Amino acid sequence: MIEQESIEALKNRLDIVDVVGSYIELKKSGANFKANCPFHGENTPSFVVSPAKQIYKCFGCGVGGDSIKFVMEYEKLSYPEALEKLASQYNITLRHTEGNKSFSKEKKIMEDLNLFFRKNLSNNPTALHYLHERGIYESSIEKFEIGYAPESFKSLEYMRDKGVSFTDAKDFGLVAVDEKGRAYARFTQRITFPIFTPAGKIVGFGGRTITNHPAKYINSPQSKIFDKSHLLYGYHKAKTTILQKGEIIITEGYLDVIMLHQAGFTNTVATLGTALTNYHVPIIARGDPKVILAYDGDKAGRAAAFKAASMLSAKGMGGGVVLFGEGMDPADMVKARKTDELSTMFRKPKPLIEFCIEEIVARHNTSDPLQKERALKEVTEYLKTLSPVLQDEYKGYVAAILGVNERLVGIRHERYMEREQQQTGQRRREDIAELSMIKTILSNPSVLDRFFDVVGDEVFQVHRYEFSLVAQEQFDHPDLLGIMIRDDILELDEESLKKQLRLFLIKHYNEALRIVGRNRAIPAEKKNFLLRKIKENLQKLKRGELVAYESFSTI
Repeated sequence: MIEQESIEALKNRLDIVDVVGSYIELKKSGANFKANCPFHGENTPSFVVSPAKQIYKCFGCGVGGDSIKFVMEYEKLSYPEALEKLASQYNITLRHTEGNKSFSKEKKIMEDLNLFFRKNLSNNPTALHYLHERGIYESSIEKFEIGYAPESFKSLEYMRDKGVSFTDAKDFGLVAVDEKGRAYARFTQRITFPIFTPAGKIVGFGGRTITNHPAKYINSPQSKIFDKSHLLYGYHKAKTTILQKGEIIITEGYLDVIMLHQAGFTNTVATLGTALTNYHVPIIARGDPKVILAYDGDKAGRAAAFKAASMLSAKGMGGGVVLFGEGMDPADMVKARKTDELSTMFRKPKPLIEFCIEEIVARHNTSDPLQKERALKEVTEYLKTLSPVLQDEYKGYVAAILGVNERLVGIRHERYMEREQQQTGQRRREDIAELSMIKTILSNPSVLDRFFDVVGDEVFQVHRYEFSLVAQEQFDHPDLLGIMIRDDILELDEESLKKQLRLFLIKHYNEALRIVGRNRAIPAEKKNFLLRKIKENLQKLKRGELVAYESFSTI
């Protein structure tokens, strides 16, 4: 584990504006900075960075935190990974406790094995010949750290010599046991492609056979450090270009990524032998890039492209689809020196929504009225996954393709209208006086004890939830960060806070006076006692004294 003192030293060096500004463009807005939120699509900036408070908050989607939290969310890193990344950027050495070195052990085992594979490649003419035949340059072999896994016994022997325990090797997906209980290396006589996290840490390998094994490609198995559904091959090399260019090219294989990078398309990544899923979206969406799906044009490729395009368009992401035909994939085109043709294809992809609509229609024989009706129903169901604006925009496109009247393309917007009404309703219900008291306590937590001496959360009619977060000392909760960062919510000095509390209590006891006075169920003697006590409290409050809050049931 990283020592707390090291973490605090790092935090003291970080500047929220520098950290966030290295990922997105910030614009000065009064004492703060604003930007379009990188975590959800928006046209009007609602993402605020406060240099004074050293926090960020989006008033659109609700996210918020400090510099470390931002890097975790943006890069999809764990807390230790974000610390390591920021420490590297700010040239700070983090100290680790002796008690837990699992992170460094895991890192060393994976990096050492990768180095072993790379050295083996340089001594294997057959593997090198295969790579060169595919058109891969030495510079690309170096850049992507391509290696070669030898026979199983050699890898096992290497790991034993390095002191890697069988438990660790199994946990990290490097070895397995056959039906006779014998250990074997998972990667044997294969060209290896190390797989990295977005932060650049090796967590697994891909392997390509050169011995005609039935499984042409394999990946590391699911393990405590490897989950292929959350990773994209090559992202650690592509992320800078993706953010700069605002575009990401997603392909289907290792060689496509390597060859496209070699040809200058350094914003290319690939899924790891699995379809694009919702788990990939947080990585893809960083920086809100245009997404280009570069898939094979065969039946399986089209199906995968449709599934991915449907998912991305439903999430409001822009981009398009490029399908490769005639048995040529992107790697083949680079080798054939068709870079200019590739550039043209990537510049003019079929837009995601148009592609999905055309694919749905193509499944039906639209010359048959019944089939045309089915196509219309399926397209309409797809359109319902889009925003109301996009639904209306593409109604005409659907009508034109199917040859029907636009009025037949019926769309219902209730789901979106309900959500918007709910959100605007939540934004509208707000009490600045309550928020000012909460902000005052957040800025000076020592006030909290004195606050509870007089009142509890009952005094908050609108923002009781936010105050409950304060009482639980969840000071880094996004809802509280949003209060802290807002300029229109003022911090109160001690006298102003006392005055505000008195006003709340006067309102409370006036209401108590009305309710008790009208309650015929209370016996006369008890009612007179309650009314007298309420009036005494009101007199004290009006003289400037603070009295303790009492609920109607206990007065």
